[in-house]
Amino acid sequence: MQRVVVLEDIKRWKCILELPNQTTENLIDALSQLKKKIPSEEVIRSTGIGEAVGHLQIHGDKEVSELAKEVYTQWETFIQENRCKPTIEVRCDAATEKLRSNARRMLSEALDAETADSLAECIEREAFHQSSRLINVHYRRTVRALVFALKHKPEIRTQVKDGHLPVNHLVKSHKK
Repeated sequence: MQRVVVLEDIKRWKCILELPNQTTENLIDALSQLKKKIPSEEVIRSTGIGEAVGHLQIHGDKEVSELAKEVYTQWETFIQENRCKPTIEVRCDAATEKLRSNARRMLSEALDAETADSLAECIEREAFHQSSRLINVHYRRTVRALVFALKHKPEIRTQVKDGHLPVNHLVKSHKK
């Protein structure tokens, strides 16, 4: 269902697209997933996903830039054709948002850097995604394991900050 767009997925893919030193494989995967969806103009603007995709149109890898152009053109065409149709939006409850915000704060503190906020957000979004978008015992244990690893294992923290350890692999290796 192309028109059913989960904001959490859009934000997660945006994180992947904007992280520096991201592998070509991760970029292509995120763009391929985005190509399957057609978010509303409001979602594209409010999340900033259009800008993230737009920047990749001039990426050094030809496959990434071509796919980004396809996604951008597809969205632009759809928006032009359906500008006046209403959209439906569903959000997480306040308790879920608070727990996720706390997880991002703890991850940011564990990363211990001034630019850690966007990286912490990406890590948390990936943990949430890999926990089937549920705040459950698995999500909490995974976040706890990630915070502990980033705080007490400087080699992991350095690899993640430098982009040598992709966020999805980090989360997968600490998933509980």
